[in-house]
Amino acid sequence: MKISANLTMLFTERPLLERIVAAAAAGFDGVEIQFPYEVPALRLRDELARAGMPLALMNFPGGDFIAGGPGLAAVPARQAAFDQALQEALTYAAMVRPQFINVLPGRLAEGLEREQALGTLSDNIRKAAEAFQALGIGVVSEAINPIDMPGFLINTPEHLQALLAQVDHDNFQAQLDIYHMARQGIDPVEAVEALAGKVGHVQFADCPGRGAPGSGNIDFAALRLALENSGYRGWLGAEYRPEEGDTRARLGWLNAWRAPAIN
Repeated sequence: MKISANLTMLFTERPLLERIVAAAAAGFDGVEIQFPYEVPALRLRDELARAGMPLALMNFPGGDFIAGGPGLAAVPARQAAFDQALQEALTYAAMVRPQFINVLPGRLAEGLEREQALGTLSDNIRKAAEAFQALGIGVVSEAINPIDMPGFLINTPEHLQALLAQVDHDNFQAQLDIYHMARQGIDPVEAVEALAGKVGHVQFADCPGRGAPGSGNIDFAALRLALENSGYRGWLGAEYRPEEGDTRARLGWLNAWRAPAIN
C-alpha cells in the first residue's frame, strides 16, 4: 500500500505548494489536500508534476462546513450551491487529477429531519459519482466521530454501509478514517472487516490525541494486516497532527511501514 502525506496537516511549517516537494523528499508516495482551491489549479498541477507526486485525494468544496455550518451536500435548500460547487470541483480536478474526491456529508442542518438530509446527500453523491466517473476520478465519503464533531451525519461503518447502499453507484466507495473510528470506541480492525471490499481510501492518525503512529493506543500492525487481508491495496493517508517543529524529523514510523505486514 502507498502512503500519502496530508498536506493540510503535515509540513505546515512551509507554504502549501512547498509541502509537496518536502513530502517527496521525506519518502511519501503521494499527497492529499483537504481543500486546495485557494491555490490556482495550474500551479498545483505543475508542482505535483515537478515533484513527481500523485494527488491521492482532495475534498469537495464544503461551503460553511469548516466554519461550523452544515456544509452543502445534505441540505436541500443549498442545492444550487452544491451544483455550483460540483462544477468548480470538476474544473479543478480536471487539472490536478486526484485519484479520489471526498464529498463530506456535513452536519445535520437545523430544522431538517435526518432522513431528509440523508436523501439529499445520497442524491448529491450519486450526481457527483456520475460526473467524476467521466474523468476517471473516484468519489468517496467518510464517517467522522460525533465527539469531535457533534451533528455530523455519518459516524460509523454501519452508517457508511447504508449510505453506500442508498447511493448505489459503482464510482462511489467509503473513505475509512481510522482515527475517527477509534475516537468513538470502534475497533479499527472490526471497521476494516465490516467495510471489506467497499473502501476506496484510508486515512489514519493515532488515538487518543490524533498524533503520529505510536503516540497513542492503536495497533497499527494489526490494522495493516487487516487491510491487506480485506484486499485493500489503496492509499494510506497520513492525516495526523505532528509534534511542533520539522515534520520530517518526526517520521520514524514511516520506514517501518515499508515492510509488509506479517502474519
